[in-house]
Amino acid sequence: MRLSALYGAGKFGVSFEVFPPKTLEGDVALMAAVRDLVALRPSFVSCTFGAGGSTRDQTLDLICRIRDTFQVPVAAHRTCVESSVGEIRTWLKRACDLGVENVVALRGDPPRGTTVFQPPRDGLAHANELVELVRQEFPHLGIAVAGYPETHREAPSPEADLANLKRKVEAGADLVLTQLFYDNADFFDFRRRYLAAGIRVPLVPGILPITSLAQLERITALCGARIPSVLRAELEVHRDDAEGQAAVGIAYATQQCQALIDGGVPGLHLYVLNRADAPTKILRALRRPEV
Repeated sequence: MRLSALYGAGKFGVSFEVFPPKTLEGDVALMAAVRDLVALRPSFVSCTFGAGGSTRDQTLDLICRIRDTFQVPVAAHRTCVESSVGEIRTWLKRACDLGVENVVALRGDPPRGTTVFQPPRDGLAHANELVELVRQEFPHLGIAVAGYPETHREAPSPEADLANLKRKVEAGADLVLTQLFYDNADFFDFRRRYLAAGIRVPLVPGILPITSLAQLERITALCGARIPSVLRAELEVHRDDAEGQAAVGIAYATQQCQALIDGGVPGLHLYVLNRADAPTKILRALRRPEV
């Protein structure tokens, strides 16, 4: 089912993002986690696309296995990293041949060991170009793109970042999924500017439940998200207590998600890190519209 239908007519969506595991043990654990997550009736499950690593070719195979095993709608991530237009086109054709109905179109981060994105001479430089390619040549596909409540790290300004997002939507995106954030004020301010810019496709907040302070510090250092002082202080109290840190992270994410729901978001996109325990506890605690 295409994303526009999943979020059509006021439907509230819940989606989960997973990544291709690197080992057989990781694969077994992922499929067990997805089995538990599917019991929460997600609108779709998405799978990331690696940046030049050994897992990038697994995205389509894994997401189709999840779809066929659990009968759940899916979306496959696709980036512009280290790919020619011809390679992207071939990948998209294979996705269509496999019955994939949705893609998450991203420029992608620079490959590991580099700091600046360099498109191949015969590749794409921006996500809006990828969206345009998908929409023109594979018009039946649903397309999600990324938005950044705290502004993309490479954007010269919030205004420039929002203008870039608008280009992606005007090129044909059906849905915007945000980068993770931990202060809802950042999201609501972003939504205000998003609507003022005339963007009307659903804007869905991306949430990463944090279960440890070390994890929080590592992830926010990579993506540039801000750590609210209250969250850091609560995790610091339990620095030597893994269970205590996990409880703090789950409680914080639950409060964050409930406030977003009460604020009228059309859905939640959870970055689950291939685990079901925290997302399950969070979603079962929420008062939310029917999915």
